[in-house]
Order: sequence, then structure tokens, then C-alpha cells
Amino acid sequence: MASDPLPAVEFWFEFASNYSYLSVMRIEAEVQRQGVRLLWKPFLLGPIFRGLGMENSPFVGQKQKGAYVQRDMARQCRKYGLAPWTTPSVFPRLSVLPARVALLGADQPWIGAFSRAVMELNFVKDQDINAPDQVGAILTALDLPADALLAQARSDDIKGRLRQQTEQARAQGVFGAPTFFVGDEMFWGNDRLEDAFQFARETA
Repeated sequence: MASDPLPAVEFWFEFASNYSYLSVMRIEAEVQRQGVRLLWKPFLLGPIFRGLGMENSPFVGQKQKGAYVQRDMARQCRKYGLAPWTTPSVFPRLSVLPARVALLGADQPWIGAFSRAVMELNFVKDQDINAPDQVGAILTALDLPADALLAQARSDDIKGRLRQQTEQARAQGVFGAPTFFVGDEMFWGNDRLEDAFQFARETA
């Protein structure tokens, strides 16, 4: 079988991650512009942080860093032409359910639209992203079988797959989100998205 002619970029993201929000909202447009193949890799940051000895996001544990990030996010949203930044009333939010649904849709054409809607729910509308009714409403708006997908997302198989994917992130050296991989080469942070895509094209 012939290999895919497009270079591949793994996109490791977390729905509770504010900088993942920036990448999710713009990554499909960048895929079209740069001509790469995107592999969506939803995972959970909580186990990664705990493995590094942190009980919470460093943006919560370090007040100065947290204050800086809120101002930076407002600037970045203006830079990328996104909706005005809303500081979440709960941060970081639980994101297990949308991560499981994204795992189901990782190779489906609706993954981008679903991920953007979840991110907007969190960082624009400041609403719970782990609630089944909220996630179901997003799926319904995309003309997808919400009840069936939510049931599948609650299955032991998908729960196990998300744990395995999070463990894979840890094994690959992921320590934050978003993270991009081109082969073994790692790029961390929203501001490295273009670098990862360029590297993928240059090394294809």
C-alpha cells in the first residue's frame, strides 16, 4: 500500500487547556494552508501533571503566572481574530467526556467542528464542558447521533482508550498542551504550531 503523500503532524490537545484553545480554533485553516495531514490526539493533562508532582495547573498554583496568562490570552485572542477572551469561572474544567467523544471522532470529518464548539463553550461562553447535555447539544447541532455517541463515550472500551492515550502522551514526553509531534520531534505550545507544520513539510 502506498504511503500517504502528506506529512503527518500529531496534535496533542486538552479541552481544559487555554493554549490548546488557541490552536484548536485555527489549526484546520493552517492544515489547508500548509498541506499537512493532522492526527488529532485528545488526552488529559491531570494525570500528566500529577506524574510531574503537580496537583493542579501551574497557572493555578503560581498566582503571578496565572494573572499573566489571563492578560496574554486576551492579547492572543485579538491577534488571531477570535472572540474576546472570557476568563473561565472554573479553571481548569473537567474535560473527560468531551475528550472521550473526541477520541471517537479523531479520524472523522466532524472532529474539528466538535472541538471548536467545546472550546468556545469553555473559553467564550464560560460553561461546563463535561455535562452530557452540553456535549449532546454540540453533537446534535452537528447533525450527529448524540445519544449513541454519548453512550459509546461512557463505555469501558473508550474509557480505557483515553487512559491509554494519556499514558502514550506521558511516554512520548508530553508535559503540557498543546504539543505537536512530527515523528519523534516535539514542539510545545500554540506558538510552535507553524514551526511543527514547516518541519513536517521540510522533512517529508
